[in-house]
Amino acid sequence: MLSAILWNPDPIIAHIGPLTLRWYGLLFMSGFVVGTFILSHIYRSEKVSPRWVDVITIYVLLGTVIGARLGHVFFYDWAQYKDQPWEILKIWHGGLASHGATIGIIFAVWLFSRKNKFDVLWTLDRIVLVVAVGGALIRMGNLMNSEIVGHPTDAPWAFTFPRDYEHLTKATADQPVPTGSAVVQYQRQPDGEALVTAQPAGATVAAGSLVAVPRHPTQIYESLFCVFLFVLLYAMWNRTKERTPRGQLFGLFVVLLFAFRFSIEFFKEDQVAFEQGMQFNMGQLLSIPLVFVGLYVLYRAGRNPNNPYGYAPRDLEEYEAAEKKAAS
Repeated sequence: MLSAILWNPDPIIAHIGPLTLRWYGLLFMSGFVVGTFILSHIYRSEKVSPRWVDVITIYVLLGTVIGARLGHVFFYDWAQYKDQPWEILKIWHGGLASHGATIGIIFAVWLFSRKNKFDVLWTLDRIVLVVAVGGALIRMGNLMNSEIVGHPTDAPWAFTFPRDYEHLTKATADQPVPTGSAVVQYQRQPDGEALVTAQPAGATVAAGSLVAVPRHPTQIYESLFCVFLFVLLYAMWNRTKERTPRGQLFGLFVVLLFAFRFSIEFFKEDQVAFEQGMQFNMGQLLSIPLVFVGLYVLYRAGRNPNNPYGYAPRDLEEYEAAEKKAAS
């Protein structure tokens, strides 16, 4: 059995001139790329023109980025940004919150639906499948960044994160490196990156040495749960398609995702200092109202006799005819 997996990949893929290509950014954008294929398939299956996919993708992309950034600012780090509001624009410095992204996506879908005569819940029922895929990829991006780590554990699937310098522990004099752990030496580089080296288990540890201990890979837990959500919701949609009860998929997605988020927080380290000593951390407090919103939507799913399935422009034939005309 493995004592732990030493996880020490470089979060940077390459430097291209003045640009830095990171795994997180690549995986973040991959969610939208994959999502366009999924949403195009869903729309075509329900006789809705796939031309709408490009439009809603832009709305959701903006809603995700803006909502996630403002969520981090107001929910987690307002003390820092209130005196330096211009720093809010520096997204490349990090700081995105999934609860803020959720609010941003819902608002973006509402704007899209209102402008283009789509039913809001019909649109949300389909977009949550894409969000589930995006969530899985984003959490893998967090894994590549060695961030959002879990509490120490002796589970055989534990990960040791030497790059997570915020949660390193100090060793006592002449203490050997614990099984599965690694001694870490790092120094901050001019570009802000940390230079990390790891020593093997059994090495002698000097007093004050920093040690990375095995931890729950909570990023993988959340990523796998998002994959489960996608499979479940896609199977439900594929069974009913245009007769899917209005709000059913969105309500179930919100309930399951944020109930899981509430639970998984018990395995995570605190993300910000003010969470220390709190019975429930900020992620849990923000998840509770969203679970109740999801329960309400789920309870009301398909109950409107005048609009049980929602509506969308069934304009696929018109779109295909225009394509054929343009090709000829």
